[in-house]
Amino acid sequence: MAIADWPEQERPRERLLRHGAGALSDAELLAILLRVGIRGKSAVELGRQLFTHFGSWQRLFHATPAEFAAIPGIGNAKIAQLQAVLELARRSLNEQMDSRDLFGAPGAVRDWLRLTLAHLHHEAFLALWLDAQNRLIRHDELFRGTLTQTSVYPREVVKQALSRNAAAVIFAHNHPSGAAEPSRADEALTVSLRQALALVDVKVLDHFIVAGNAPPMSFAERGLL
Repeated sequence: MAIADWPEQERPRERLLRHGAGALSDAELLAILLRVGIRGKSAVELGRQLFTHFGSWQRLFHATPAEFAAIPGIGNAKIAQLQAVLELARRSLNEQMDSRDLFGAPGAVRDWLRLTLAHLHHEAFLALWLDAQNRLIRHDELFRGTLTQTSVYPREVVKQALSRNAAAVIFAHNHPSGAAEPSRADEALTVSLRQALALVDVKVLDHFIVAGNAPPMSFAERGLL
């Protein structure tokens, strides 16, 4: 049965307007994004199939067209709708980060890092350069590596810090393996970067590790800085 034939009080869009988005299930939220289902399957049923297939919002929103193609009825239009939502979320978080003291907004930083890094199959090392008020100047991907390691050169990081006229920095990298625990190499690298940047008066405020759907791990909160 098509959603249009459902009782009005049970339709996802009407329920959202009446009770708020938080009252809807994952499948119902996806149904609103997808708008229509396919023959023999309502948008809610299609949304439930999608969420079951991918298992999480992160995997769903970062799926490739080839991965979507494995599900009948998911064409380019629906893929574009889902990826547009992800980009809207990322831009909203960018606005929050641009206008706030990032050291005082750890939630926004963590959310942005998860959207940016959690889906990657390679390891990437980012720097969020901050001014003297801890406001974001810009963010850069400094290095990109294999599935298991990245080579990070303190001299190059110092050069980037000076070129950005940064007063502080927050580092982040991902663990594609899925474990958000720092390795000894991660800890040694953080110490090396902090010492190198201290010579040019740039403070390392934190270093996050992003892995899967777990909250990014903070070196500062672990007492590792």
